[in-house]
Amino acid sequence: MSDEISFDDFLKVDIRVGEVVRAEPFPEARKPSIRLWVDFGGDLGVKKSSAQITAHYVPQSLIGRQVLAVVNVPPRQIGPVRSEILVLGLPDDAGEVVLIGPDQPVPKGGRLH
Repeated sequence: MSDEISFDDFLKVDIRVGEVVRAEPFPEARKPSIRLWVDFGGDLGVKKSSAQITAHYVPQSLIGRQVLAVVNVPPRQIGPVRSEILVLGLPDDAGEVVLIGPDQPVPKGGRLH
């Protein structure tokens, strides 16, 4: 278990839902990855990321999928890609990432409560 945080600390993490509008292989990455463009609508618009999700996903299967992501992390340079968000997932039994998203369509940009 991690260290306990305050509720105010939790509120600082801005987790939003977005729709994958573009996805392509990322062969330059050290570990197999997929480049993602996620549309959060409104002022956030489209943000880029890289995700190590190739065990369960191929790029074309991700288009139109809603995912959750932390949108207020500082950008990170991953090879030639500037990752602007942290797409969220959970490990399966083998430790491979399974993406998190709503089980019903929701408006883009909605914040996790």
